[in-house]
Amino acid sequence: MHRSGAVMAWNVFKFCTALRGLGSVMILLVLGIVGVTYYALVLTNYGPALYIGGVDSVTAVAVLILFHCLLVMLLWSYFSVVLTDPGGVPPNWRPVMDEERGDTVPLTSSEFGGTTMGLQQSMPLHDMANPRFRFCRKCNQPKPARCHHCSVCGRCILKMDHHCVWVVNCVGALNYKYFLLFLFYTFLETTLVTLSLLPHFIAFFSDGEIPGTPGTLATTFLAFVLNLAFALSVLGFLIMHISLVLANTTTIEAYEKKTTPKWRYDLGRKKNFEQVFGADIRYWFIPASSDLLLALKTRIVDLKD
Repeated sequence: MHRSGAVMAWNVFKFCTALRGLGSVMILLVLGIVGVTYYALVLTNYGPALYIGGVDSVTAVAVLILFHCLLVMLLWSYFSVVLTDPGGVPPNWRPVMDEERGDTVPLTSSEFGGTTMGLQQSMPLHDMANPRFRFCRKCNQPKPARCHHCSVCGRCILKMDHHCVWVVNCVGALNYKYFLLFLFYTFLETTLVTLSLLPHFIAFFSDGEIPGTPGTLATTFLAFVLNLAFALSVLGFLIMHISLVLANTTTIEAYEKKTTPKWRYDLGRKKNFEQVFGADIRYWFIPASSDLLLALKTRIVDLKD
């Protein structure tokens, strides 16, 4: 029994190491899918339609404008998730009060056992599991409420939702909004591409002659199938994460929430939503923090003056 547990731990470690190695491969895969879609929609089908004239040209202009606008927002959101730190625990962080239960009574120094190592050695296992104190054995330091250790990143993440291989990063407190916008714009973009390429896909099964080379036809077929698959799968993820946001919970906490009669972090749907997206509706659909956008706006006004 002990041997199987050791083998399992070793396999998990190998799996986490493999995920770390995916890194640039997943980013290149995402850019590759975008490239195939761009070639099929813009260069092969709707770009040439601009020179036909009439209704086809008007339709092509509308599709291309909308496609490029959504593509910019999708890539902006994607790289915001990839490059933004999800939020980690400061090296010498110590709780000042019971964060799990929201008590206003400060924790005393005796509850820490002096140093971090002293705390780990002085506290028995049942005390370390006590809600008044959370300790990460892997990081060897205390961790705040709603914080979980990511074996892939090798550290504790604030309000961790999950580690996403597509963005090569953890989704946590500081980049959750960008992740949701990435899902949102991905769904809109893939739906637009699917609907735009649908007439060309149907033409594959007609008896008439289809214009284009075998390479362009294969690319169009592949782009349609890929975007249809992503649109359907991303829709499911988007619906799930919207429900999590409105309940002020994460994917990891979803199971824990089922075991409690009332979720202690639920502030009501409006405030739960504002915790992620902010209170200003003007910044809800922009993959940047509201504080950064306000600072940028203030800077622009100052330069004008």
